[in-house]
Amino acid sequence: MSDDAYGATVAKRRLSRRLTDLRRASGHTANHVCDLLDWGRGKVGRFEANHWKRPEMSDIRDLLRVYGVDQAERDELEELAIQARARPWWRDYSDIFENEFPGFENDAVRIRVCMPLVLPGLLQTPDYTEALFSVGSRPPTWQRRALECRRRRQHILDRTDGTAPRLIAVIAEASLMYRWGTRSERREQIEHLVALGGNPNVELRIQRFADGPHRGMWSMVNIFDFADDEPSLVYLETDVAIEEVSKPEEVDSYMQGFGHARDAALEPADTVAYLKHLAEQLE
Repeated sequence: MSDDAYGATVAKRRLSRRLTDLRRASGHTANHVCDLLDWGRGKVGRFEANHWKRPEMSDIRDLLRVYGVDQAERDELEELAIQARARPWWRDYSDIFENEFPGFENDAVRIRVCMPLVLPGLLQTPDYTEALFSVGSRPPTWQRRALECRRRRQHILDRTDGTAPRLIAVIAEASLMYRWGTRSERREQIEHLVALGGNPNVELRIQRFADGPHRGMWSMVNIFDFADDEPSLVYLETDVAIEEVSKPEEVDSYMQGFGHARDAALEPADTVAYLKHLAEQLE
């Protein structure tokens, strides 16, 4: 399946960067543009920082006029703005996500994820997710909403229209060894991973206890890569929030750490074999 708002989040980010470049090329400061358009101070700055939910076409046209953009580029940027205006499903879950994480996950062409202690959300069965939520401090209403949202996010791996991302996941054996739920539920989670590992767009690699401490990362990291020249983004998951990392040097550092973690884990075929072994122990 595909999403009607596929590409909207990246389009909005790209539009912000393009508008910033155009303003700088025009020689205007952000405050000067606000004065020219009789806007409140800070409006242009919010646009350029991508702190907007849905760009207004009239605002975009006013900016392009002030920047003296030719018709061809104006048409291109207006198309980009139209794409950015699509309303994605995750807007209905602002109580779960306070940022654009699900949008960038939705639009990524490649997702690299490393979770040292728990399984990545894209790989969890509902029973596994519920077991995690049950030991948290969030109220039941939030847990139900978060479970709905997680299931919806997982649909990106099933797309058949060419927009399914390539997922490279480094998982730890620890994430599968907790005593939660029933043996049957724990086996089902492992068998789910085996099935996902057979998909051409999914690469699973497990770090085993037997291999000792690995050289890699200890943070829960999501790296999103996008089409064309759009810079990659990193999101760090903590107990209380999902935080964006966009500074190039920090993104590069997490990419290097992920590379070390990936190299230290079992190859995909060996990972699937090992997962099958773990599942057999739960029969």
